Amino acid sequence: MRRWQDVTITQLVNSTAAREHAERIDRALGGGTRIIEGPLAETLPAAWPQTELIISHLALGATTRILAPLLDSKRTDPGVVVVDEAGRFAVPLVGGHVGGANALADAIGEALGGTAVLTTATDAVGIPALDLLGWSYDGDLPAVTRAMLEARPVLLDRTLGFPVPPLAPSVSADAAEPVARIVVTDAAAAPQADDPALPTVVLHPKSLVVGMGCNKGTDVEELELLFHQTLAEAGLHPSSVTALTTVEAKAGELGLLQLAHRLGLRLSDHPAAELATQEVPNPSEYAQRHVGCPSVSEASVLAHGTQLVVPKQKSANATCAVGRLPVRGLLQVVGLGPGSRDLLTPRARDAIRQANLVVGYGPYVKQIRDLVRPGTEVYASKMGTEKTRTSLAIDRARAGDRVVLVCGGDPAIYAMASPVLEQGTDGIDVEIIPGVTAELAVSAILGAPLGHDHATISLSDLHTDWQVIEQRLRAAAEGDFVVTLYNPRSRTRRMHLPRALEILGAHRPPTTPVAVVQQASRQRQKVITATLADFQPDWVDMNSLVVVGSSLTRFVSTGSGERLIVTPRDYHWMTAPDAQE
Repeated sequence: MRRWQDVTITQLVNSTAAREHAERIDRALGGGTRIIEGPLAETLPAAWPQTELIISHLALGATTRILAPLLDSKRTDPGVVVVDEAGRFAVPLVGGHVGGANALADAIGEALGGTAVLTTATDAVGIPALDLLGWSYDGDLPAVTRAMLEARPVLLDRTLGFPVPPLAPSVSADAAEPVARIVVTDAAAAPQADDPALPTVVLHPKSLVVGMGCNKGTDVEELELLFHQTLAEAGLHPSSVTALTTVEAKAGELGLLQLAHRLGLRLSDHPAAELATQEVPNPSEYAQRHVGCPSVSEASVLAHGTQLVVPKQKSANATCAVGRLPVRGLLQVVGLGPGSRDLLTPRARDAIRQANLVVGYGPYVKQIRDLVRPGTEVYASKMGTEKTRTSLAIDRARAGDRVVLVCGGDPAIYAMASPVLEQGTDGIDVEIIPGVTAELAVSAILGAPLGHDHATISLSDLHTDWQVIEQRLRAAAEGDFVVTLYNPRSRTRRMHLPRALEILGAHRPPTTPVAVVQQASRQRQKVITATLADFQPDWVDMNSLVVVGSSLTRFVSTGSGERLIVTPRDYHWMTAPDAQE
């Protein structure tokens, strides 16, 4: 998921309409793009070496003629997107994948209400591009990609077991008579194929951690040389390194910080007491005296949860060791939000697109089925099969797959994150990806009823005794909280909501605002507001949320006459301009 604020983007304009489009794009990307006016024949060559992405608001042909002499390499050239004068189309011209132009074109299309015209073959047919998996790669990318596009057999060699995102359906570990090969390894060179002429792409997963210790003041050049020598002698690829580690006492060492910056890695540090507990093959009295533990390089990679694969190597002033992370599957529990596609987060989209298996309740899976890539396995089941779904997701993650378990709203609020963690997730990596929960969507629809302290209570007694629910309702009522009621009513549970309103009503006036929102943020959305005295439980079904205000909650009107609800935040400046918060 790309943060456009972290990328240098230059927009080249030469008309009033282009300037307006550029400003809209800048706002949509979070601000920070450079907007340069003037003849493109001058501004494009000047911007070329100074930016990562270029948006040209000139005709496609004219842009092509100007940039043609500037092209050097797809790995180093900036990506270029051309936007037409009417703002209807965003066309990646160069750098579609590696340069990020395809992703930028998608963002521009959304910003302008236009269309991103993606002409790269993998995007056109929905096959994941090998150069967009987030891993470094080497080899014959065009030949292997062409084999996938033509649905010809491609051999997948992932001896280390690291999970890969879904690839073309013709890619498999047992491909018969393959015409190409994909190797997933942290080795510097791929293992020899039976057919040396077989086109091969080598993907380097982020599997290695490098531990380093050094004397005070060791310069970055010595550290960098030792880093690369250690990996080269072990036959390991530097692009597979995901972190540098050291002892806490060296966390501020300038040379290590500079090395981490040069390599684009994070520098993790561990307390000496923690490193002292690691059993290492090459302890050092010198390290014990100076930093309080018998090992830094070896112990720090072990403390990082890796298996030591390269023992301590030395230079005059530094030590270096390498560990490999264990292969674990990944289970991502993904919140889809209240249902509207524009409330699905980019992180959730990315997780779905990268999954080997998508699991979920049938209607939720249907909601995002178009985001699932070809070759991804899908398991959808009925209501009441939560145990089966969570068990399948956990088991497949333990088998090394990348699994997404989807649920509505936010996964940690009356959803699947709880049963997943309760069922046990030893041996797998787990990520909970938040979603816009129904409560937040409903609050926004109603105005700001949750503007002050509030409580969320489910009226379903399928998993909680009703006596406990009543106890919580009384506590919320006595505390004068705004209360959001989940699962307020069903065909068989008709008396729970009236009783809840009775309990809450005993502690607030009959004029208290109450609202029900059905199908929040969806096409069939329906909103009814009333007072506590006038509210009718028959307005409510299981696709609803009910919000009951506190004693301070009130109705307000907009310019169009719409009635909204607000719970005052009690800002002092609202009532006493001279008071300070």
